[in-house]
Amino acid sequence: MSGDFDLRGLLAERGGERYELHARHLNPQLPRMLRTIGFDKVYERAEGAHFWDADGNDHLDMLAGFGVMGLGRHHPVVRKALHDVLDAGLADLTRFDCPPLPGLLAERLLAHSPYLDRVFFGNSGTEAVETALKFARYATGRPRILYCDHAFHGLTTGALSVNGEKGFREGFAPLLPDTAIALGDLDGLERELRSGDVAAFVVEPIQGKGVHEAPPGFLRAAQELLRRHGTLLIADEVQTGLGRTGDFYAHQHEEGVEPDLVCVAKALSGGYVPVGATLGKDWIFKKVYSSMDRVLVHSASFGSNAQAMAAGLAVLSVMESEGTIAHVRRIGDLLLGRLRELVPRYELLHEVRGRGLMIGIEFGRPTSLGLRGRWAMLQAARKGLFAQMVVVPLLQRHRILTQVSGDHLEVIKLIPPLVVDEADVDRFVTAFTAVMDEAHGGGGLMWDFGRTLVRQAVAQR
Repeated sequence: MSGDFDLRGLLAERGGERYELHARHLNPQLPRMLRTIGFDKVYERAEGAHFWDADGNDHLDMLAGFGVMGLGRHHPVVRKALHDVLDAGLADLTRFDCPPLPGLLAERLLAHSPYLDRVFFGNSGTEAVETALKFARYATGRPRILYCDHAFHGLTTGALSVNGEKGFREGFAPLLPDTAIALGDLDGLERELRSGDVAAFVVEPIQGKGVHEAPPGFLRAAQELLRRHGTLLIADEVQTGLGRTGDFYAHQHEEGVEPDLVCVAKALSGGYVPVGATLGKDWIFKKVYSSMDRVLVHSASFGSNAQAMAAGLAVLSVMESEGTIAHVRRIGDLLLGRLRELVPRYELLHEVRGRGLMIGIEFGRPTSLGLRGRWAMLQAARKGLFAQMVVVPLLQRHRILTQVSGDHLEVIKLIPPLVVDEADVDRFVTAFTAVMDEAHGGGGLMWDFGRTLVRQAVAQR
């Protein structure tokens, strides 16, 4: 063995430069944003739903790396699978063979959706969506894609074309031909389908932005409309799939919904190796890959790599052996129930919604005169500041990491690792109650921080 690369030594020597390195060589706004809101922490190790800072303080993770850490950090079964696959010294990515691991992972995934037949493996959620868009347009011979207002399907050009958030789209035109409808708007869907040029309708069964669930019966009714018009249904399960909502896929909560294409990623990685998957019907794949001349018409250089496949197989094995989906239903119901009990207690707390361990906490205009004035101050500066005021003390005082659900939204989204337990639920609810008590007290450090956010928002205009 040659070389003297020492990863541990490198981290020990230069790990303290992390924020300066990012500011100098990567996205310059990230360290600036983290310092502004007091999130510029130094985390040194992690396990399950917890991580620890440089001072040894335990933090509860209610974010799961935007849903990537479905099984929490460093699950021992996933770790062992990756050690095993590396130690095996496989002849990986030769490009001209058919290794067993991709076939085995596809088999395990398809077992959870018997109405689908084949899988394409890429490297991310946005790549899974890109694959679905390409396959749908080729299979139908149509150019246009329908999507929902406020949807998030990724940030590459094709996926950005079906992104319902204007802030992400600005400055990146021209995009693919597309049309947005409101989530749940069957009349709008049918109106667009009449043109005969729509390849597919792509939808998140529960939107990540704001945590809005499709109305009961919408997906099934939409599927019937789409089939009458020869249009495909694409279910984006990148965040909602693999047990997040208390079923393997979120669309399975509605009986009879059988999408033509399903996109998954995030939790399939085990938190280690990026992986995305597009599951689809046999006829779609056979139309795309219609001859030997078209064998590589859609591919990914790192798709189906052994490490990603091993991680995915380990994740599915753990979910089955540990009863992850049943656990999510039970803990999700507990967390949702306890948070909903707080709604009548706090006038700033508007609604708690969600399914399983995908929960949105929405704040709204209070009724009392004193709080109305403070609320109006924040809203005049920038919508979403109150939710940020809640997120910051949850981290700084209670060591709980959460996120605001989207730009200009007064919603906190909870997507913790699927392994959180009753003690974690109690810790979060206790901390959240303390923050709400302070917010409704009308003074203190929380509102002082709010005034700081207002000044910064005004300065950026």
